Formats: sequence, structure tokens, C-alpha cells
Amino acid sequence: MTERTTVSPGDLVPGIVFCTILAVVAVLVQAAEERLIGHAIIEAIVIAILLGTIVRTIRAPAPRYATGIAFSAKQVLEVAVFLLGASVDLPELLRAGVPLLGGIVVIVAIALALGYTAGRAFGLAPKLAILVACGNAICGNSAIAAVAPVVGANADDVASSIAFTAVLGVIMVLTLPLLIGPLALSNYQYGVVAGMSVYAVPQVLAATFPVSQLSGEVGTLVKLVRVLMLGPVVLFLSLASRRIARREGAAPRLALSKLVPWFIIGFILLAVLRSTGIIPAVVAAPVRELSRWLTIIAMAALGLGVDLRSVARAGTRVSLTVVTSLVALLLMSVAMIALLGIH
Repeated sequence: MTERTTVSPGDLVPGIVFCTILAVVAVLVQAAEERLIGHAIIEAIVIAILLGTIVRTIRAPAPRYATGIAFSAKQVLEVAVFLLGASVDLPELLRAGVPLLGGIVVIVAIALALGYTAGRAFGLAPKLAILVACGNAICGNSAIAAVAPVVGANADDVASSIAFTAVLGVIMVLTLPLLIGPLALSNYQYGVVAGMSVYAVPQVLAATFPVSQLSGEVGTLVKLVRVLMLGPVVLFLSLASRRIARREGAAPRLALSKLVPWFIIGFILLAVLRSTGIIPAVVAAPVRELSRWLTIIAMAALGLGVDLRSVARAGTRVSLTVVTSLVALLLMSVAMIALLGIH
């Protein structure tokens, strides 16, 4: 019987306050940039990640902050994404229609196969290769955490697959916008590329909203479609591994409640309500600002979970697999935009 641990509000406060302080500092730094040079070179959403990463790398926060930081990185972020739906223009986001949806599904499927094949080619064990492939193709740590118990991966596999993707995710946030000029991407196109290639939802937000509101909204929608692929993938892996697990006397359970995260359903519902006028513009504006602040807080928490020294611990083979998968995702995303004529 598993012992359940109850988390009190008092356990959450120190970590949440810590992340909020970093978020306020990030906003103040952006304001200083705007005052000194007229515009922000690096916006608060990215500054928050950098601040968190610097703090974490120099010295990990004390254990009493851990619960609140984890809450900010997950639950606060989920609420931010949920509220974002109240400010999006759904018809504009969906103008690429069914072809874009089909393209996302096809690319995720190909990325899963390529990621697993690359992992095996670089010498990863089958279970670790599956974790890395799912993390790259779908939604980073969330996919790894959901798939691990289904395939029976151990703690070392989970840690190895997460370590490098956390650091590379921050690098992606900082460098992906540099491709806009060379590839001549519009804001809509860049949102598609970021939504298809960046690992986690918070990293997509950080990589896109500093570019434009449209890039952020398109990137978020594309990313959430990728996240929805987690359900079918977990189901497939569970069914595929059930026979082997029965032989070992430990058949995995399907975590049905995790197949479609609540914030994705909420995002879509609010987007529909906003697009039909039920949520008026006068309400959407403050909700968007609240979503922005919550996102910055979540970015600080995300940064506090990234230790740059973890790259060395992740191992060369995992690193090569992740980079190979990432390059493949970028190339397929740009190819999809050209084939579908997305502007």
C-alpha cells in the first residue's frame, strides 16, 4: 500500500514566493531595457528562465522551496495555458485547417520512429530509446513521465532522458528565433515551427511570445495538438507491452486521467467562447495579462529545475539522440510549411 503525502498551502508558499520574486525581477529588467534602448532585446519570459537557471546552477534552492517551485512549474503553468485560451483568435489560428492537423500527426509519428531508431543506433537500451523518442516528439518531461511506467523504465532511464532535454530546451528558447531571418518565416510560420520542434509547453511560450502574440498563440495550439498525441501513444505502448508485462507478472495500468490534460480541454473551451463573443474583449485583455504573469512565474520555476552541469551527466549517446531528433523535427516542420503553403 502506497503512503500518500499531503501538501499544505504552507509547503507551497516559499517556493511560489521565490519564483514570483524572480518573475518580478525579470519584468523589471525588461522595463529597464525598454527605458534605456527603447525596446526589449530579451523579454521577461526568457529572462525569468535565465535567472532561474543561473540560480539553480550556482546553488540549488533549499529543500523547503522545492514543493512550491514544482507547483509553479506545473500547476501554475497549466492555469496560464488554460487562461491563454480566453485571448486567442481561434479562426485565425485554424486558418491552415485540417492539412496542418494532419501534418502535425504525421510528423509526430515519424519523429517517434526516427527518435527510437536513432537511439538504438547510438547504443541506447530499448526502454531508454523509447523515453527519449517520446520526450522529443511529443512533450518533453511530461511524455517521459507518462510513458516510463507503461514501458517499465527505471529511475536511471528517466533521469538520463530528462537531463539533457532540460538544458537543450533552454538553448532552443534562446536560439530558435534566430532562424526567422534566414528562413524568411512569417509570425504564423514561426509559431508552427516552434510548436513542432520545441520540447515542452513552457519552452514554446518562451520561444514564441517574445516574437509576437500571433507566434505565441499558433505555437501554443500546435504544441497542444502534439501533447494530445500522448494519449494514443501511451495507449499503443501499453497494449504493445502488456503481453510481456503479463509474463513478468506486472502488467502496466493505463493512466486514463493523464491522456488528455485538463488545461488543453480548458484552453480549447475558452478559445471557442472568445471566438464566439461570449467572452468579450474587455475581459480577454486582463485575462491575457494574468496569463502572462503566471507564465513568467512558471518560467522562473522551469529555470530553477535546469542545472547546466547536467549536460555532462546525460551522456554522449543520449545527447546525440536528442540532437538528431531535434534537427529532424526542424527540417520536417519547415518542409511541412512549404508543402502546405502556410503563410
